Amino acid sequence: MPHQQYQTSIDAAIHCAYECEHCADQCLGSMPECARLCRDCAQICWTIAGYMSRSSRFIPNIVRSCIEICEACASECEKHDNPHCQNCAQACRQAVQEYRKIADIAAARA
Repeated sequence: MPHQQYQTSIDAAIHCAYECEHCADQCLGSMPECARLCRDCAQICWTIAGYMSRSSRFIPNIVRSCIEICEACASECEKHDNPHCQNCAQACRQAVQEYRKIADIAAARA
């Protein structure tokens, strides 16, 4: 699959990573669990964006981890009323929607 077919997923991954990085910076010290999950989520989203940009054959394997980590991050961030946490949770949920499309396509091909 050419990388252009992943463009909306790449955009969602980068947006999620960006929001998670910002949220982690804001939560450092005051909400360590939120900061840790945001850092994990940012890292996996930066990673999957790279894999998608080069149309790696390992995308279906990695995307399952992305879904799990993004959902955990969103659930944690949704507990907090801070705008940065709410923005992060929303970005995570949007990324999960995109990742699920990839996972569904991979499952259909298996």
